[in-house]
Amino acid sequence: MAQNIYDKQEFFDRYTSLRKSIEGLPAALESPSMIAMIPDLQGRRALDLGCGLGWYCRQCCEHGASYVLGIDLSEKMLRRAQELTDDKRIEYKRADLEQLILPEASFDFVVSSLAFHYIENLSGLLAQIYRALNPGGQLLFSAEHPVFTASMRSGCEWLTDESGRKVWPLDSYLMDGKRVKDYFSEKVVKIHRSLSTYMNLLINTGFTITKFVEWTPNVKKIEAMPELAKERDLSMFILIKVTKQ
Repeated sequence: MAQNIYDKQEFFDRYTSLRKSIEGLPAALESPSMIAMIPDLQGRRALDLGCGLGWYCRQCCEHGASYVLGIDLSEKMLRRAQELTDDKRIEYKRADLEQLILPEASFDFVVSSLAFHYIENLSGLLAQIYRALNPGGQLLFSAEHPVFTASMRSGCEWLTDESGRKVWPLDSYLMDGKRVKDYFSEKVVKIHRSLSTYMNLLINTGFTITKFVEWTPNVKKIEAMPELAKERDLSMFILIKVTKQ
């Protein structure tokens, strides 16, 4: 079973006090790029894996979806998502993505925001997604960029070189596997994969890659949040859209 830190009360309270948890997608750094990659879903069925507070479930409805299923492991997150949702087209369900079984040819679009880097059996989950999509259906997901998940260190600190320039230390990039990271007061297990591993998993499942974005803040975002300036040196997230032919 996957880890479920969000149902720990202290962690849940701290996570839901974050700006992005309160303001929703507008406060999530990569969300404008992610939303721009959502297709027209008029009359179509969508699935959100690791739906959290349900922001992308509601976004799918804004794109015209006739039905959206949001799946998450955390009871607390699902309860809050239900409180935030006033749309009969959306259904929430508790399930473990590591053990998920999806009905065949039941969805036209699958979205997942920042969940795949927690999934150990990603090949199994991708196979389930492929099975559940109708022909021509699409999967759109984001994940932490491998340059961020690679390090064996538990912390995520920028270093300062001899000239005073902030640099990101990179190690163990080609060594896929578990990493234990500090997040709030918890030890969180993430699964590091190189970009080639992500790509080959998708290709071997049968997907055609149609869009790949290495997200970085634009000038407007940096003007609003100057602390993001150093993030222009490397990408924080990957956004990938694939199609079942």
